[in-house]
Amino acid sequence: MIDRKKLENQMIKEIEMFEMNHKKSGELYRKAKGSLLQGVPMNWMTKWAGSYPVYVASAKGAHFQDVDGNDYLDLCLGDTGSMIGHAPEPAVRAINEYAKKGTTFMLPTEDAAWNGEELNRRFGMQYWQFATSATDSNRFALRLAREITKRKKIVVYNWCYHGSVDETVAVIDEKTGKTVAKPGSLGPQCDPALTTKVIEWNDVTALEAALADEDVAAVLAEPVMTNCGIVHPEPGYHDALRELTKKYGTLLIIDETHTICAGVGGCTKEYGLKPDMVVVGKTVAAGIPCAAYGFTKEVGEKAAAAIPPELCDIGGIGGTLAANALSMHVMRAVLGEVLTQEYYDKNIPLAKRFNEGVQSVISKYDLPWNTTQLGCRTEYWFRKEPAKNGGEAEAAVDFQLDQYMHLASMNRGFLMTPFHNMALISAATSEEDIDRHTAVFDEIVSNII
Repeated sequence: MIDRKKLENQMIKEIEMFEMNHKKSGELYRKAKGSLLQGVPMNWMTKWAGSYPVYVASAKGAHFQDVDGNDYLDLCLGDTGSMIGHAPEPAVRAINEYAKKGTTFMLPTEDAAWNGEELNRRFGMQYWQFATSATDSNRFALRLAREITKRKKIVVYNWCYHGSVDETVAVIDEKTGKTVAKPGSLGPQCDPALTTKVIEWNDVTALEAALADEDVAAVLAEPVMTNCGIVHPEPGYHDALRELTKKYGTLLIIDETHTICAGVGGCTKEYGLKPDMVVVGKTVAAGIPCAAYGFTKEVGEKAAAAIPPELCDIGGIGGTLAANALSMHVMRAVLGEVLTQEYYDKNIPLAKRFNEGVQSVISKYDLPWNTTQLGCRTEYWFRKEPAKNGGEAEAAVDFQLDQYMHLASMNRGFLMTPFHNMALISAATSEEDIDRHTAVFDEIVSNII
């Protein structure tokens, strides 16, 4: 359905438009190349559509402004880190309050206990620990799972995303069906087949086969796959996942870092899941680096018993800045005043409006694309039907088309999440913002068919 020649020609026009409207960003980028690797503070920023990344000047609510004075509706929102919107007042107040009192002490504060109780209420896990990122939370949860079970391997899903955790940067080799390093994986510590079994989402037979040898410490799963589109579980899959992990003595870790978009307790609460551990991160402290991982009472007691006091500082979990006083105070403000039921009651219908607007354009031009929604998160993908697993989703990736859709959107004032076509709806997003996006989406699609 896409005219590739039109796509190529339109991309040239979009790049010219981008460079004309982002001259100061270009100057800053070229200057940064003298001190930053490839001109960016994090290597993956080179993948942003356009000749160089846009440099941000300020942000508030659902919008941000760049150094050239351009305004954007931010639908990326830090890939969930700012899902609640930029600089929400309760978080700003909490940051200012604690910045005056000191930020990190390697000692507990009252806020940490409050956060543990609130996370217990939301996710049903008895005990909680904190980290500076969801990546670290996943890493620490896996270490504890291997220690408790005395098993070496884990199970993850094909094309899953759990941060930069070594054991999860793996996929199924299309030719052999074996576990191999994910394409682009830098310097794997070892052959991932030694640590990891990768299976497809929604495949109960593959799940049981992976667990049957009773050598798997934990299954690490998002309750709905993200970062490869939004891939929902088929009816009964979560029941099978819980039943089979219990049957073979394997711990079940649910990573809610992205799927907290579904509700106050993520999909764990919405679907009534009963995992052994839960991981949350990113938006829980308004973008201040902070995450948490929780355990059932049984798992927590086993974890505590496995950590001798004289060696607890060198066990491979924790961190000097984890649970620092500032992040704990901001998390309390976010959980108590921002990330509330009212937040979801407002934003989920707006995400539905966004999704329906995009789908209306797809239907108008009879494109072989689809849209999916999870709470206040919505995404379009370049295949006719929603994918059932990560392999199907990855097979539909079209890098050239992705780059065009992102750049054309950015040139018209909309920032989508890099690397995939995901939009998040914040507390400050309006119906007018959403309807304007639908009109722009129609325009940029019509230019390439």
